Amino acid sequence: MLNRKFKPLAANQAWVSDITYIRTRSGWFYLAAVLDLYSRKIVGWAMAPTMPAELVCTALQLAICQRQPKPGLVVHSDRGSQYASHEYRDLLNRYDCIGSMSRKGNCRDNAVMERFFLNLKMERVWRQDYANFEEARCNVTDYMINFYNSQRLHSTLGYLSSNNYEAKMITKEPIVVS
Repeated sequence: MLNRKFKPLAANQAWVSDITYIRTRSGWFYLAAVLDLYSRKIVGWAMAPTMPAELVCTALQLAICQRQPKPGLVVHSDRGSQYASHEYRDLLNRYDCIGSMSRKGNCRDNAVMERFFLNLKMERVWRQDYANFEEARCNVTDYMINFYNSQRLHSTLGYLSSNNYEAKMITKEPIVVS
């Protein structure tokens, strides 16, 4: 459904979602995140030491609760079992969202989300030695809220942060995008 249309015309028209893993000294934990393609803003997330369907459902529920999207929102993911689960599909239906999945074996279909995870790991995770889940959870949450959404500049957004881009678009200030 998304068909690599990574530049919607407004917020809450198309979101992408995926799961990644993060190492701590006490074991791995998993991060499910939801990103609004319009502003590249992380709008929902969940973390846990395992990755059942509940993990991606919690991330999507947070995004829906925070953003209150209108019916017809496209929510794209890879073909993971969590995204194909009855729980996740029911959640999409409950909020009149349109589910979209990558083509088999084609990671480029979810390239924006994959890039976010690479940035997270290069800019924060790989520079840390997390003792446990709680330490990692706090640090990753800080990255998403206080750096990625608030300060990190995106060339796609005319070198504005996600928050600044959304604020300027609300006030209709012109933005020069290279």
